[in-house]
Amino acid sequence: MRVIFLGTGTSQGIPVIGCKCNVCTSLDYRDNRLRSSIYVEFEGIHIVVDTGPDFRQQMLRERIDQVDAVLFTHAHKDHVAGMDDIRSYNFLQKKDMPIYATEFVVGRLNKEFEYIFEDDGYPGVPKVEVNFIENKPFQIEGKEIIPIEVMHHKLPVLGFRFGDFTYITDANHISEKEKEKIKESKVLVLNALQKKSHISHFNLEEAVELMKELKPEKGYLTHIGHFMGSHRDVSKELPENVEIAWDGLQLVI
Repeated sequence: MRVIFLGTGTSQGIPVIGCKCNVCTSLDYRDNRLRSSIYVEFEGIHIVVDTGPDFRQQMLRERIDQVDAVLFTHAHKDHVAGMDDIRSYNFLQKKDMPIYATEFVVGRLNKEFEYIFEDDGYPGVPKVEVNFIENKPFQIEGKEIIPIEVMHHKLPVLGFRFGDFTYITDANHISEKEKEKIKESKVLVLNALQKKSHISHFNLEEAVELMKELKPEKGYLTHIGHFMGSHRDVSKELPENVEIAWDGLQLVI
């Protein structure tokens, strides 16, 4: 399995005009974060999780020329706004793009991108094949993927487990039942927005404590806001098996 972190930031994580903090002025490429998304090569299939506003830029940067499916965690703008750029893969692969999301999320996508879901024959719009998923295992081309329902304040969000790799973003609570799905992951990715408490995201301390509880061999933090601090400084505070991910980081699992 190969994983590429397409983006590890948030809308609060990109450089802010006029901000003079040590992240927004950093020359360290690991502090230059686009909106959170990942690309996973899993048992021969090529999957993207979320198409945020930076989707096109991320895919061009990583030169990814094949996508077999797109999974959506939830419908917030920083995770779906780049959906229009699926059209490039329609042209390249000459087929509709399978997308996987809950009925609620598809409904929100339909409102946001009505022209994609209308069957009016207009040429050039993205073409998608909708697959509804629930909080139970599903398959893509015969490969099993396990959803993990987490809470983003009061909003249910799906994380996903691909074999020994688990990816969770936009969460501040995971039930004991859902934690069971994560256990024995070799690699676990969790969101950690900042050091201070937040109403809908794990902060740094909470994410690290959850890593200790779930005991992955390796943990990575994503969905990082610029208030967290620089990669270099925060890395000094982390356990040996936990790192802050960065845009373009590649893992082989």
